Amino acid sequence: MVHAQFDSTARQQLAIVAVEAKVRKNLSWQQVADASGLSVAFTTAAVLGQHPLPQASAEAVAELLGLDEDATLLLQTIPTRGSIPGGIPTDPTVYRFYEMLQVYGTTLKALVHEQFGDGIISAINFKLDVKKVADPEGGERAVITLDGKYLPTKPF
Repeated sequence: MVHAQFDSTARQQLAIVAVEAKVRKNLSWQQVADASGLSVAFTTAAVLGQHPLPQASAEAVAELLGLDEDATLLLQTIPTRGSIPGGIPTDPTVYRFYEMLQVYGTTLKALVHEQFGDGIISAINFKLDVKKVADPEGGERAVITLDGKYLPTKPF
């Protein structure tokens, strides 16, 4: 993993260039993930600037997308995380996740604390999965699984 400091805007610019290359080449996120050897959720987040890719994965993704050596190095850097700039999100899809947390955030907190005690669910030791399934009432449903390690608060 590369630990060099790059300007955070460089990482944002790389995300734009990488997505443009993905679209130009008519690739799916799954195809990009297949090249990386990692999960589709992790790879997508990494290309969008939220995680570093291991060297071999960064090289494979860069080759697939036609990115240069600087981009390959940048894909390996530890980013400044946070993909939603301040305020309430305006993108309708992102806003719905915000809305879900506004409605169910305190419920999730209450249920986690009741079952596990005082602590948090890790977003670092974490897995994410998105599946499209048929809705028995017609149409489709999104099944989103958030799978994070529980980290208890430790008195000191």
